Amino acid sequence: MISWADLATPLASYSFYEICCYAAGISGNLFAFVLFISPIPTFKRIVQNKSTEKFSGLPYVYGLLNCLLCMWYGFPFVSYGIILVVTVNSIGAVFQLTYLVIFIAYADKRTKVKMGGLLIGVLCFFALVAYVSLVFYDHSNRMTLVGYLNAASLVFMSASPLFIIKLVVKTSSVEYMPFSLSLATFLMSISFFAYGLLLHDLFLSIPNGIGTLLGVAQLLVYAYYSQRSRDDRLPLVAQKCFIYWSTHHVSSKVV
Repeated sequence: MISWADLATPLASYSFYEICCYAAGISGNLFAFVLFISPIPTFKRIVQNKSTEKFSGLPYVYGLLNCLLCMWYGFPFVSYGIILVVTVNSIGAVFQLTYLVIFIAYADKRTKVKMGGLLIGVLCFFALVAYVSLVFYDHSNRMTLVGYLNAASLVFMSASPLFIIKLVVKTSSVEYMPFSLSLATFLMSISFFAYGLLLHDLFLSIPNGIGTLLGVAQLLVYAYYSQRSRDDRLPLVAQKCFIYWSTHHVSSKVV
């Protein structure tokens, strides 16, 4: 397993297996970063309008909890020190916390109380998990406990695209499913799926394997409904072309 101690090892001394592990983990970090920065336009709008409008802050609450649990799992005193899991989730936690602070700052009074309570609840739950896992469990059982919580959190986050897929099917439109984000989600999941397989870590490979399958489903749905949307527009385009041609043809004959 790739650990913190490997950072001091010269690159030339790594085996092909270790290089593959790092390649998969670093790829996952990069694609995750794309997802972390994707809400920035939304929060620019919130700051400019000084209102959260009809946006929901719940995805950032769930995202923060997921990042904290996964980060905790990656530390050497919990698992065996999976540095690329710690890096991606520590960065993700900072982004999610920042988004939540901005959201709460510009939300109405009722939403401020609700989201503030959820944020405190997430931080208290994480603190409880950290305390219980350190005090009442040895290293092996600690890894199992936090690993199951980590896997459950990842599966829950991986299932979130199902709501988007349902919306696309219902509206027959991919307006609410940006292709770049769908692709980044798939690539991140498959990268960490490969990373988990290479590390022989079921707590990483299984939930990210589920995420990979859901990512494939999301891309297939996008391909189907984006093509369908183009096909539906063809008659209208053809009609406009015919009207333009007819108008031009008639006017040229008159002249």
